[in-house]
Amino acid sequence: MNYATLVQTIQEYVQSTETSFVANIPTFVQLAEERIYNTVQIPAIRKNQIGTLTLNNKYLTLPGDWLATFSLAVIAGDGSQTFMLDKDVNFIRQSFPSPTDTGVPQYYAIFNQDTLILGPTPDSNYQVELHYYYYPESIVTAGTSWVGDNFETVLLYGSLREAYTYLKGEQDLIQNYEAKYQEGLQLIIRMGDGLNRRDAYRSGQARVPVTT
Repeated sequence: MNYATLVQTIQEYVQSTETSFVANIPTFVQLAEERIYNTVQIPAIRKNQIGTLTLNNKYLTLPGDWLATFSLAVIAGDGSQTFMLDKDVNFIRQSFPSPTDTGVPQYYAIFNQDTLILGPTPDSNYQVELHYYYYPESIVTAGTSWVGDNFETVLLYGSLREAYTYLKGEQDLIQNYEAKYQEGLQLIIRMGDGLNRRDAYRSGQARVPVTT
């Protein structure tokens, strides 16, 4: 389902073409997308970036669209990767109290919304690969999206819930849209946190049981 079809379908369901309502449809859709992206770890919200650590600098600047870290690895000269462990800032501060505690970084922690802190301090300009979560471009501006192409029911009913709430519609119909949204969401959760996690090497990832 592309954006034009989604807009038309929303209007048909709620039977409203009122100007202010139509003007707010992009907001309804973006709220639904945000809700989906914060509920399930689908492949569409993950990307990777290669960066370079700076000698004697224990901080790494995060990409501007970063939301959360999936993994961070130091890349050796032969291309092999050593994955760093996620820790708290206080662990790194206590384990490597001096900036002169240098070596190949083994740990990282979220220092603030823009920066990771590393331990120990890099003793060389190592390359690193960061896998992280982000908000993909909305279907509102892109015209299409992974969710719209693969799980249109979730996007539609999530948008309808927001739209009908805006219209102050009947509570039982809002609850019906929410139920339909949750029903569709189980399918995307089955894929994102179920099937895509069945053979994961890392521990600690969100996962749900899957029966095939």
